Parts: sequence; C-alpha cells; structure tokens
Amino acid sequence: MAAYAQPNFEVPATNNDEFTFDIHCLKRFLKLFWLMFPGCKSIASLLCWFLLCLSVLEQYIIYNIGQIPSKFYLVLGNKDEPGFKEEIIEAVVLILAEGFIASTILYVSSVLYLTWRENICTVLHCEYFKGIRYYTINIINKTVDNPDQRVTQDVDKLCLSFSYVFAPVIISPFTIAYYLYKAAISTGYIGPVSVVVFFIVVTIINKFLMSPVVKLVYKQELQEGEFRYKHMQMRVNAESAAFYRSGRMEKVKTNVKLKTLITIQHKLIRQQYALNCSIKSADYLGSILSYIALAVPIFLGLYNSLTAVELSALISKNAFVTIYLISSFTKLIDLSAKVTDMAGNAHRVGQLLEILSSLQDESGEDHKDSSRTITSELTSVSSEQEEADDDMYEMMQTALTVNNITYGPPNSSEILCRNLSFQLQSGVNILITGPSGCGKSSLLRVINGLWKVTSGSINSNLLHSNKYLFFLPQKVYFTNGSLKEQIIFPSQLHEVDIDEEKLHALIDYVGLQVILERTGGLDGGFHWNWYDELSPGEMQRLSFVRLFFHQPRFAVLDESTSQISMDVEEKMYRKCQELQITLMSVGHRDSVRQYHDMELHLDGHGGWTFSSIRDLSTFL
Repeated sequence: MAAYAQPNFEVPATNNDEFTFDIHCLKRFLKLFWLMFPGCKSIASLLCWFLLCLSVLEQYIIYNIGQIPSKFYLVLGNKDEPGFKEEIIEAVVLILAEGFIASTILYVSSVLYLTWRENICTVLHCEYFKGIRYYTINIINKTVDNPDQRVTQDVDKLCLSFSYVFAPVIISPFTIAYYLYKAAISTGYIGPVSVVVFFIVVTIINKFLMSPVVKLVYKQELQEGEFRYKHMQMRVNAESAAFYRSGRMEKVKTNVKLKTLITIQHKLIRQQYALNCSIKSADYLGSILSYIALAVPIFLGLYNSLTAVELSALISKNAFVTIYLISSFTKLIDLSAKVTDMAGNAHRVGQLLEILSSLQDESGEDHKDSSRTITSELTSVSSEQEEADDDMYEMMQTALTVNNITYGPPNSSEILCRNLSFQLQSGVNILITGPSGCGKSSLLRVINGLWKVTSGSINSNLLHSNKYLFFLPQKVYFTNGSLKEQIIFPSQLHEVDIDEEKLHALIDYVGLQVILERTGGLDGGFHWNWYDELSPGEMQRLSFVRLFFHQPRFAVLDESTSQISMDVEEKMYRKCQELQITLMSVGHRDSVRQYHDMELHLDGHGGWTFSSIRDLSTFL
C-alpha cells in the first residue's frame, strides 16, 4: 500500500520580469538556442554548417561582383573590345551564381526555421503534457498567460526572426574583419577607424531604443492572446451565447480587448518609429562616410601618378571595399528590428519553459510519463509487471483509503471538507451527495491528484492504469480523431487489441447506432468537432462506451448520467454491474441511489457523513 501527500504546485510568480533587452533575455534565448541545436550531428546543426558555407561562398562571389565596375572602367576607358566581352561573360556568370546561391540560402534558412520550430515545440510538448502540468499551468498556476499561444505562435515568430538574423550575425564578423583589412590598405587607418567608431555610436543609441520595443512586443503578444481567446470563447460557446442573445454585450467586451491591443500596438509603432529613424539614418550616413574615407588619400595626393581612367577604376574598386564594409555594419544595425521581435518572443517562450521546469522540480516527478499517476510516490510499471501482478490485485478488496483529509480549492484558504475518512472497496458502490458547491467534484480532483490536500493522506493499492481505475469527468473530453479513437481514449490504436464486433455491440447497447451512420463507421468522423456534432446526452452515452471498452475494476463517475433519461441511466449502471465495475459516483438524482451501497454526504460546511444505503453484510 502506497501512502502519499499531494505535490506542491505553487511556483514563484515572475510578474517582476522587466522583459527588456538585457542579460536575462540573453540567458533565456541561450536555453532555447540549445533546444534548436540538440546535437552536433542533428539536422539543424548540419543545415547550419551548410548555410555558413553557402554564406562564405556568397561573400566571395559578392566581392568579385563588386570588382566588375572597376574592370569595366578600364576596358571601356581603354576601348578594349575583347576585354569588354570577357568582362560581360564573367559578370553574367557571377550574377547568375549569386542569384542561385542567394535563393539557396533563403531556402535553407526557411528549412532551418521549420526545424527549429519543431525542435522547440517538441520539447515544450514533452514538458507541457508530462503528468498533469497542462492542467496545473492553465487552471491552478496562472503565472503564464496564454500558454497555447506561446507554443503555437510565439515559438513560430521567434524561430522566423532568428532565421533572418542567424546567418548575417554569424558571417558578419569574418566579413567585417576581411573588409577592414582591405579598407586599411586603400585608405589607411582613417577608413576602418571611422567606420568602427560610427558603428559603436549607433549601436549604443539603438540599445537604448530597443529595450522599450522588446517590452512592448511582449505586451503586444499578451494582448493578442487575450483578443484571440475572446473570439475562441465565442466560437466554442456560440450556441449557449445565442440562447441568451448576448451579442450586444459580447461585442462590447470584445471591443475592449481590441482597444487594449490597439493601444499597445500604437505605443509599439511609436517606439519602432524612433528605432527605425536611427536605423535608416545610420544607413545613409554610412554611405557618405565611405566617400569621406576615400577622399582623404586622394586629397593627400597619394594617387597623383595615376591617369584619369586608372584613378576612376581605383576609386570604383576602393569605393566598393569601403561601402561594403559600411554595408556589413549597417546590415547588423538593420537587424535591430528583427532582434527586438526575437527578444520579446524569447522572453515569452523562455518564461513558459522556466515555469514548466519549476512545476517538474516542485512536484518531484521524474522523467517518466505519469499522466495517470494519482500520487507523486506511486511509480509507473511496465505492462509485463501489470500482467504479472493481476492475481495480486484480484485478491485486494480495498482499492483506496482516504485518511482524515482536509481539502479546499488551490491557492485559497477556503475549506470544503474537514477530516474526511472512508474506503473504496471492491464490490461496494459509493454515492457522493450534497448541495451544489459543497466539494463533491473537488473530492474527485483530490483523489485523482489534480488538487493537493491541506492535511491527511490517501493510500492506494492500485497501479494507475485504465484497467484498474477509470474516471468519467463531469465535462466529457473528446480528442481529435475517429469514432474508434474516441472509444479507446486515452489509449492509442497501437496500444490495445480492438474487437470491432464488441465495439458495435457496445454502441448498439447505449443506443448510438445513429452516430455510426453519421460517421460512416468506426473509422469515420476523423475531422469532426465532436462537441458540435454530439448532444450532451450523446456525449455521456459515448463516454460510457469508453468505460465499457476499458472495463476497469473501479470507476469514478462525476454526474455522468445527468443528461440522459432514467431508463438509459439504468442500462448504464446495470452494464457496470454486469462487467463487475465498482463505482464511486457523484449524483443529484434520487434514481441513482438504487445502484449504490454507501452514501458519502457532504453538508457544504466542511462536515460529512458516511452511511449505508442498503445492507452490506453480503460484501463484508
């Protein structure tokens, strides 16, 4: 028997984050960077090396293209017709090669972007869907806003921005070093020194302009998520809202979300306006600086021995070197806008990863999949071990022992029930009753491990598997996929042996033949939105098909027959009895009492009683 206490899901809030372009942002990005490149031989790393080789080759071709004007000055100035034809052929070959390589670089960058997105999302999914963290981060710990948006959109924007920045940032230091050397030969120390000083000044200015942009990008994505969520809320609950004719009120609320978003975007574009002014000014000032650097050696008379044609060719050649050096610096400056977008999204994605890691550390979970684990101390076992232990579990009569627990909602001082103790025994069905809001469904959350107890403990003899304990929550959950996948959920197709005749018989038993007709068979309905296609009663009956398929030893039902008629309800409970499934049910109807042996009544004030509904002498 394994005794346990509930894990602590509280995580320190991070609302004090400044979300600016600082060392904290860099640390978060570096964590994500290692997710993008999981190994030296990974696809992302190989593509990276290929991209860098292409970039180096492109720089070589660009340099040769930059020499073309000076060569044309010479052949045209000297009226060299054969030389002119050779230069034309060379220029066409170089330009076509540059077009091919530039397109290839763009293609490889796009593939890298998709690879990075897949790598990061895969890791986030692994952390997000481990245990019940997806529940904790959405329901209990709400430090992170819109985790769905961070995974689906913010990761995409981060990787896309980085794909634009990656190659220029990596290759620019080598390009700049080479052209600094060339510029020093052409203009002396004045050219390279003036360019470097210019770049440092502009970088300092842009640093101050970038920080508020990063913060506003973060806030914009937050409000984008809130605006999208409001529309999603209306899409999911359109029918319920329509019964209320609530369009006028929802329009006001949705417009408030829109107004908040637009206000943040106005602030963002004003900050981006200042940043863009700095970037564009640096671009054009840089082009003038190149001519100033070239003018110094010319006015000093260093090239007085050259003819006019030779001087023009030399100016063209040296101008390209200096201008391209300026261009290499300004290209980095131009990336400031992309870097701010990348930094804002890096904060959001990095923060999500940090919170998920904190949940893992504080809950004490290991790296095994524990999505069906009731307790933090109950370990997963292999299917072979489960089969080997079947005989032992058949002999066990007590599945669950609740020892003097007190519980209430997470992050609240409210107490729903105090010092509760009872046992769930094989063959003894328990009915949980009480007024609305007294803590009936909350007790099931505690038993399942979704909520922690304030005090006390729960002992379980059950390995957490669908064949031993199965929950039917109050709100039925359907995944995407076929009718067959809905029935075998949460198992996957390759994990279970499926007798389709048995499935047809179960569907017929609960009266859902019409669903089979509408889907076209068990493998149909793959693209259905099941919540739109099924009525509440059909959802509950299909959930019982799911229960009968798995045929666990114990099942917990949370008002699972509230939307079906009493005659169908009777069939559901009779089938559970036929399959020897011991039940713990939450219910309000008096009709369900006849299917239970014990009543656990919660009075809504923290008190409780556990009494017999009928004679249990045959069970004890």
